[in-house]
Amino acid sequence: MSRVLLVDDDALLTELLTEYLTAEGLNVHSVPDGEAGVTEILTGQYDVVILDSMMPKMNGLDVLKSVRSQSSAVPVIMLTAKGDDIDRIIGLEMGADDYVPKPCTPRELLARINAILRRAQRSGEQTNAPNSISVSDVVLYPAKRQASIKDQPLELTSTEFNLLEVLMRHAGQVVSKETLSVEALDRKLAKFDRSIDVHISSIRHKLGDASLIQTVRGLGYLFVKN
Repeated sequence: MSRVLLVDDDALLTELLTEYLTAEGLNVHSVPDGEAGVTEILTGQYDVVILDSMMPKMNGLDVLKSVRSQSSAVPVIMLTAKGDDIDRIIGLEMGADDYVPKPCTPRELLARINAILRRAQRSGEQTNAPNSISVSDVVLYPAKRQASIKDQPLELTSTEFNLLEVLMRHAGQVVSKETLSVEALDRKLAKFDRSIDVHISSIRHKLGDASLIQTVRGLGYLFVKN
């Protein structure tokens, strides 16, 4: 049974989501503030974290910053105020894997959780996948979920790893954002969704060489083969 951590100070919403997600077969644990959230996340016991952006003691962005700085790669879905694009973009830049605007329906949140769990399951089942993918000084190890550039480790979130893997498997070819969303995020690209662009920007920063991933205006992204 997959374990989900819900970090939110809204008691009514927490109760509603816990009841719904539990009925859908998930093991849900909740904490009411950011400080407790950091402690729970760092136990490494959870498959997915649902993190509210606005909380007492420590807000969601600070929680995310803290756990990512301590090398936690657990997938995180941010709950953000509807229409608050700044929080969404900052959250993605800081390592969130996805976001859902509040108020959200439990069904929508479940769909995002299941998408992340399916990606993780597929990664674990890649027994016939190559041991490594090497392009332009970047090496990915799909089974281990590890990556490096010039023999230096890359600290990637789950979503960043998925996106980089798709791009490297199609190195030298343009990959549309629609394809990246389906293959890396396991969902269709929504209208005005900038999450792919923000994740790509973060990957470029971590690679230390923005020229490795080129933007092909109106078409998508291309990983350059040197």
